[in-house]
Amino acid sequence: MKPIKDNLTEIRERITAAAQKCGRDPHTVTLLAVSKTKPVSALEEAIAAGQNRFGENYVQEGVEKIQYFSGNTSLEWHFIGPLQSNKSRLVAEHFDWCHTVDRLKIAQRLSDQRPADKAPLNVLIQINISDENSKSGITLAELPALAEQVAALPNVCLRGLMAIPAPETDPERQCAVFRQMETTFRELQVKYPQADTLSMGMTDDMDAAITCGSTMVRIGTAIFGARNYSVS
Repeated sequence: MKPIKDNLTEIRERITAAAQKCGRDPHTVTLLAVSKTKPVSALEEAIAAGQNRFGENYVQEGVEKIQYFSGNTSLEWHFIGPLQSNKSRLVAEHFDWCHTVDRLKIAQRLSDQRPADKAPLNVLIQINISDENSKSGITLAELPALAEQVAALPNVCLRGLMAIPAPETDPERQCAVFRQMETTFRELQVKYPQADTLSMGMTDDMDAAITCGSTMVRIGTAIFGARNYSVS
């Protein structure tokens, strides 16, 4: 396994190339390092290489890392896993972002439980764009109603959308799904100008996602190597 610093350099170069190929400014694409199941030593390597945004899928593991790095105020923590109601308080109290809002109950709890001394929690509504039974998220038809409800909550800020499409190796088919998300995101921005984030694209499909307007790619394996799923 190559050093994490080298992997980050390669990913940044790949983001730049993908953005320039479709006429976009590479600075409009944010790299989120998905660090679930990885030890703090791996995050320390990434931080030393200039990475300051991290995504965690497991609430307790994420909170422990946030507390470990509490002295570094430059870090930004994103919760990107499915969120159960009984874990919402920990996310509201510790994270800066939650990518996986898919029902009003969760959004309401996040707003109610957000500490008064913190800025509103940045939230994304998760769309189940491939209509997979195994995935969280709402349908496109459900978005207008949920967006209106979330945007009205006082202690969360609706920043946009997130999606995890079904695995697809063909770039054209990847783009076909991502284009649906891009169109939906642009429509959302008309009503909610603060919605500036379209979180889509991972190691295997980030090039297509960037071509289709992604503003945040979530990369784990290409940075940190294969995940250790015995940690959860």
